[in-house]
Amino acid sequence: MLLSLYESVVLAVDLPEKGLKAGTRGAIIDVHEQPTAAYEVEFFDADGNTIDWFTVTPEQVQLALGTVKH
Repeated sequence: MLLSLYESVVLAVDLPEKGLKAGTRGAIIDVHEQPTAAYEVEFFDADGNTIDWFTVTPEQVQLALGTVKH
């Protein structure tokens, strides 16, 4: 199941090369379906400040708790 644009997600894995840990919140800002599924995600801190944005695979993120999938 592909996630949708603007859905809230959390990292499912640590990404030490990016300095991010599993559980870091983000929002999907683009969805790629070709050549393989991927998401461009903007990650932010507890105050809502952008930490970074980059492409992740579907296995690296999950829908944030409390988010209803439409």
